[in-house]
Amino acid sequence: MKLLRTIRLDSSDTFVFERAAEPGEWAVSGAFAFWPADPATLEGKVRSAFRGGFLGVQSLGWSTLVQIVEASATDRARLVDMLSEQLQRHFGAPDVAAARAAAEEEVAFAESLCSQPQDTLIAVHRRCEDGDLRETFRTLRPRNGRKPARAFSFLEVEGEDDAQPGERVDLVAMAEREQK
Repeated sequence: MKLLRTIRLDSSDTFVFERAAEPGEWAVSGAFAFWPADPATLEGKVRSAFRGGFLGVQSLGWSTLVQIVEASATDRARLVDMLSEQLQRHFGAPDVAAARAAAEEEVAFAESLCSQPQDTLIAVHRRCEDGDLRETFRTLRPRNGRKPARAFSFLEVEGEDDAQPGERVDLVAMAEREQK
């Protein structure tokens, strides 16, 4: 089976949303988080989450993109349990049975978004239309079957401290020279 995990290709989610989901969290659409609110009155970072965020279940933070990943039945069961607990604690579910039923429904909906190949990225756009909440989803597939690349990646080189004097780059000195 496949489920959704948050992914962060750059740091923009930390600026766009009040609380950004941590990369790798299980995710659901999260539209229920806006149910009592009037979307027309949402502003700033809350409006950004409404318009284009997936809810990270563990942190209740938001992510612009999610990734389709393989998951086990155990992963799914844990996700339902975690979401059920969050629905009771933070969203006013009246009891365990109601929270569990809602969590099952949310996870089933997330699963329905996973019909594309593993590693496909998904983005959401939410709007209020004639008093109803509407969601549209876009898929972003890696070219030639490659996994999505990170915006930046770093390479750790062993023994770098042993580099010869001519092999070091002093960025501060270079910047100072450019300013003169």
